[in-house]
Amino acid sequence: MAEAVWSTDTGEAVYRSRDPVRNLRLRVHLQRITSSNFLHYQPAAQLGKDLIDLATFRPPPTASGHRPDEDEEEEVVIGWQEKLFSQFEVDLYQNEAACQSPLDHQYRQEILKLENSGGRKNRRIFTYTDSDRYTNLEEHCQKMTTAASEVPSFLVERMANVRRRRQDRRGMEGGILKSRIVTWEPSEEFIRNSHVINTPLQTMYIMADLGPYGKLGYKKYEHVLCTLKVDSNGVITVKPDFTGLKGPYRIETEGEKQELWKYTIDNVSSLAQPEEEEREQRVFKDLYGRHKEYLNSLVGTDFEMTVPGALRLFVNGEVVSAQGYEYDNLYVHFFVELPTSNWSSPAFQQLSGITQTCVTKSLGMDKVAYFSYPFTFEASFLHEDESAGSHTLTVSTWRPMELGTVAELRRFFIGGSLELEDISYVRIPGTFKGERLSRFGLRTETTGSVTFRLHCLQQSRAFMESSSLRKRMRSVLDRLEGFSQQSSIHSVLEAFRRARRRMQEARERLPQGLVGPSGARSPSSLQPRPSVQEDKPSAI
Repeated sequence: MAEAVWSTDTGEAVYRSRDPVRNLRLRVHLQRITSSNFLHYQPAAQLGKDLIDLATFRPPPTASGHRPDEDEEEEVVIGWQEKLFSQFEVDLYQNEAACQSPLDHQYRQEILKLENSGGRKNRRIFTYTDSDRYTNLEEHCQKMTTAASEVPSFLVERMANVRRRRQDRRGMEGGILKSRIVTWEPSEEFIRNSHVINTPLQTMYIMADLGPYGKLGYKKYEHVLCTLKVDSNGVITVKPDFTGLKGPYRIETEGEKQELWKYTIDNVSSLAQPEEEEREQRVFKDLYGRHKEYLNSLVGTDFEMTVPGALRLFVNGEVVSAQGYEYDNLYVHFFVELPTSNWSSPAFQQLSGITQTCVTKSLGMDKVAYFSYPFTFEASFLHEDESAGSHTLTVSTWRPMELGTVAELRRFFIGGSLELEDISYVRIPGTFKGERLSRFGLRTETTGSVTFRLHCLQQSRAFMESSSLRKRMRSVLDRLEGFSQQSSIHSVLEAFRRARRRMQEARERLPQGLVGPSGARSPSSLQPRPSVQEDKPSAI
């Protein structure tokens, strides 16, 4: 018997489940494809019969009544962290002297119960749970690469037990290093936290004993069929993946008697009932609602508003680059000077900064220093200003210059030149009211330029009020848009309203003598005909 298609993809598959992992069920089917066992047969007992009966090729039963053909195929349904003992463990734990840990004694009691009830049901398929020594050794000896000659480094050896590290351990208590090794009066919480290993990742191995008939229970014949890992977030890692519609996996044993085995892994977890899913959804909804309320309590509902009539300006800026300078290793010392009229900033706001020293790089014919230095500041203005957005500014710079050859030689060889004692001298004073500011006597020289990028955000109550007004007007227009009849009727009513207003004004301007005793007006007081604007529209 040979399979047409084999599954060669034995990589990991990652799943995420909100259901408890204890509901996970796997069906593992193992079958031998070829066998190199010798055929034991007996000759025919009847004379005159040349053919050999096929029944004579069947191996004789063992003392326990088990036949070898029962080892050709096996199928087991396994739950999460379900312990299935191997023949090696059955032989080991039956000897009480081999039991050292409490887990060993527990396994011994379980095996004795199995032997009294007729023995274990599984033969070749067994499991190693997260508590077994095999899981710890397998993780400790896990290689970081696929190289066969890999030697674990010092870091690999030290990181091997990271998974077993407690998540709630703290080395500092009240800012003092914890130095007590023995706790003479431990509390119940201390005992519970110290004796329970909080493993953020649980592992389970589904194994197979592929030894030849009569040689089960040898470590060298053990093979890993599937590795399951589950973390606290419900992420399930399966290696190899569930078989599904793919072909079965294959295992070729080594040695003198090479054999070929195939196996499949299927997820047979039972589906949740509609009532259970609805109850689970209610629980999650309540949990998420409580978490949202908790976050809202941390953030709060009060939003900081500006004072009426004021504009708040947030500027996230960046000193981008500088170019056009003679030497390397540049830095920028900048400050922000707010206008004195109507502008202010919080007392804690820092309106100056110094960039890092930056080395220039060649860009064409220029040498450019890229600072990428971020800065931010906040300012308030008493009136609205809707000129927000992104701005890129390039500012030309200058430096004080000292006359004479000696000064230039000193600057060229040993560095250093004239510097301003007060850097605010470069700005225009706020008290200056003229058109031209004289800097007579200060000799300067044009140098390079610095590029800034500003992203401005504005906050004002006026924006909210104007926005709400625009929304109300838009809603009214939306209701009237497309209805030509309503607009025509509105025009007609407005025209008659204007005509009635004019007639009322004309009636008030008439002399009293033009009105007769009976109250009838003279012909001069007759109502005028409506103008062209007051005529009834052609379309109603």
